[in-house]
Amino acid sequence: MTTPPPPGTPYHRLARTARHRWWRPVLGTVLLAVGLLTAICLLYGVMAAIGHLAGRSATPDAPPTLGPLADLAVGLVAIAVALPLTLLAVRWVQARPVGTISSVCGRLRWRWLGTCLLVAVPAVVVLLGGGIGLLALTGGDDEPAPAGTGWPGWLGFLGALAVLLVLVPFQAAAEEYVFRGWLLQGVGAFLRTPWPAILVQAVLFAAAHGWGTRWGFADLAIMATLTGWLTVRTGGLEAAVALHVVNNLIAFGGAAATGELAAEEAAADATWEIFAVSVLVHLGYTIVVLRLARRRGLATVSPEAVPPTGMATPPSAGAAGPPAPTGWPPAPAAGTWPVGAPPTALGTGPADRAHGTTAPDLPRTDGAEPTTGSGGRPSGPGEHVAEPVGETGPPGNRR
Repeated sequence: MTTPPPPGTPYHRLARTARHRWWRPVLGTVLLAVGLLTAICLLYGVMAAIGHLAGRSATPDAPPTLGPLADLAVGLVAIAVALPLTLLAVRWVQARPVGTISSVCGRLRWRWLGTCLLVAVPAVVVLLGGGIGLLALTGGDDEPAPAGTGWPGWLGFLGALAVLLVLVPFQAAAEEYVFRGWLLQGVGAFLRTPWPAILVQAVLFAAAHGWGTRWGFADLAIMATLTGWLTVRTGGLEAAVALHVVNNLIAFGGAAATGELAAEEAAADATWEIFAVSVLVHLGYTIVVLRLARRRGLATVSPEAVPPTGMATPPSAGAAGPPAPTGWPPAPAAGTWPVGAPPTALGTGPADRAHGTTAPDLPRTDGAEPTTGSGGRPSGPGEHVAEPVGETGPPGNRR
């Protein structure tokens, strides 16, 4: 059984449900790390066995390889395994709905994800194009292309592109669910302000990509900080996932087109030119996404609980209830007045005059019987006169 977060909870606090205990995020993180390491060892163990059987090792001491594309595919799958492990940790360890790690709405908001993808595509194109252009201007891209690279032909390129389109979205989403999802909410469960959680996950994200250059580390940390802030301000992972997926697809696609899938250079090895362009592009992406989120009125806190279908909802304070009883007896149906009723009993309201209907004398509230004088009109002080039904009768008879 899962326990949802209380209404009005921001994204970074969604792990703090009624069943939250200090040890749940800690235990979940340990199990997630152990499960991921186990899966990675199994995957690379199987790849090593296949490589040895196929005689693909360059030397007896070199690790086996199945080729650039196959090696990359195994690496992407090894990272993507973290996605289901994270969801299981949310469900089993923290005992809360799985969708609460996706957004405050308890699910992945697909339309919002599509909007973010449309914003991410031009942003990544500017990032890569601007970085390459600045490198060309500063002479930082004078290194010769590695041997054996170049256009692999349409068959090789399309085959690699198909593999990337299948695996990269899961690999990129897995990293976002671990860092901007699990870690951000795990730290956020202890603190009301989101900034410590944002900074912790940003540093760990940059460290997980290895140490290349100080510019590369700073670039990864700033990007993770901005996407972490976007996650909190938009109430979900969609903006971060969209940017990560598009960035990796275009980067790996470019490597596939130039035959450089086996290149060991990564984001952690970025130069200052790439760093400068990257910071500007990520800032622009953050501003645009935040403005779109405000314009759409995107939910940033968990909504109120919705009662099950068919269950009556209690009226809110001040809501209009059923009319209070007035003490008037129900009026007879039209056409059922007693035959031979005296003229004195006829109603005098506009409706009675229009339709020719009559109404009997209504009982007095003090229990006394009304008296009538000559001509059918009441006589004497304190005598009761029947009120016109069409004007002052019970609420149900007003026209």
